Amino acid sequence: MLVEDYPPNVLVARTFLELFGYDVDVAVSGVQAVDKARSNRYRIIMMDIQMPGMDGFEASRTIRRNEETTGREATPIIGMTAHALDNIQEKCLAAGMNEYLSKPFAPADLEKKMSLLIA
Repeated sequence: MLVEDYPPNVLVARTFLELFGYDVDVAVSGVQAVDKARSNRYRIIMMDIQMPGMDGFEASRTIRRNEETTGREATPIIGMTAHALDNIQEKCLAAGMNEYLSKPFAPADLEKKMSLLIA
């Protein structure tokens, strides 16, 4: 699942993911991502961090709580942001994400991080 609220970023990320051979389900908000993660199984979640309403940190924490409550295996989550925030990688890991990727990203970097998380 790709969680991104900015249409040009959806287009770029979706294009890369489809080139890598993945089907892409898009959520345009943190709330929508949580709802989709409850009712679907994904190989990976690409989570934008900066979104209005429920941001990517809270969405990731909520997804992790739901997985724990239901006994579901944790879905790998890669956090993404274009903003240079202090300790962003640590904040992503603390929110339950597995990895972090700075936007804009090179397709090879995305593919490498995904291959490490998807067995």
